[in-house]
Amino acid sequence: MTQAQKGSKVKVKYTGKLADGTVFDSSDGREPLEVVLGSGHVIQGFDEALIGMGLGEKKTVAIPVAKAYGAHDPNMVMEVPLEQVPDDFSPEVGQKLEVGGTNGEIMMVVVREISDTHIYLDANPPLAGQDLIFDLELVAIA
Repeated sequence: MTQAQKGSKVKVKYTGKLADGTVFDSSDGREPLEVVLGSGHVIQGFDEALIGMGLGEKKTVAIPVAKAYGAHDPNMVMEVPLEQVPDDFSPEVGQKLEVGGTNGEIMMVVVREISDTHIYLDANPPLAGQDLIFDLELVAIA
């Protein structure tokens, strides 16, 4: 039986869940995810889980924070004085925004908190600090 290995181009059906069972992503209703193993295009634990799987094989894998999106980094939470927020902008907790970084790059941030004087923007990946669980089915190996 052919097994997926580093460098293999694979297609995988998946459902990603948090430890409490909440589904955060799934390929249901879409084409399977296509990825070259070892290319760095998916999180480390997802990539490692596919290595050694055979065509048609299914499994569930728990991926710890360190092999997912890493720990939540408090240094990636920005405290912005409200006087620096444009007058025509009404931020809401949970709102996703694109902001310019210090080197001119564009970053995705989430409004985490709004106080009387500041808005707190979080540039961490949304799943940082979370252990993840994936149900996987390998549907193609090239």
